[in-house]
Amino acid sequence: MKLAVALKHDIGKPEAPMVVASGRGSFAERIIEKAEAGNIPIHKDDHLATVLSKVKVPSIIPTELFEAVARVLAFIYRVNGKISTLPPNAF
Repeated sequence: MKLAVALKHDIGKPEAPMVVASGRGSFAERIIEKAEAGNIPIHKDDHLATVLSKVKVPSIIPTELFEAVARVLAFIYRVNGKISTLPPNAF
C-alpha cells in the first residue's frame, strides 16, 4: 500500500521540520497529487516515510530523524537553487 508523508520547513528559520500530513492508500495519493500540483519536490524513501508516518500530525520531527531529514531537505534545496553550498559541519 502506498504511503506518503508531507513535511514543512521554512529555510532560514530555526524551527525543525514538521510532519504536516501522513497517509496510506488513497490519502497518500492525494498528498502526492497536492505536492505535484504545487510543484513541491517529492523524495522517495520508503524507510524514512515509514518512520515519519508514526509521528503525530502536526508535530516536529523527532530529534533522532534530524540528520536523515536534513539530508533530504539539503538535496531538495540544492536542486531548487535555494542554497548553493552547505556549511562544513551541517550534518
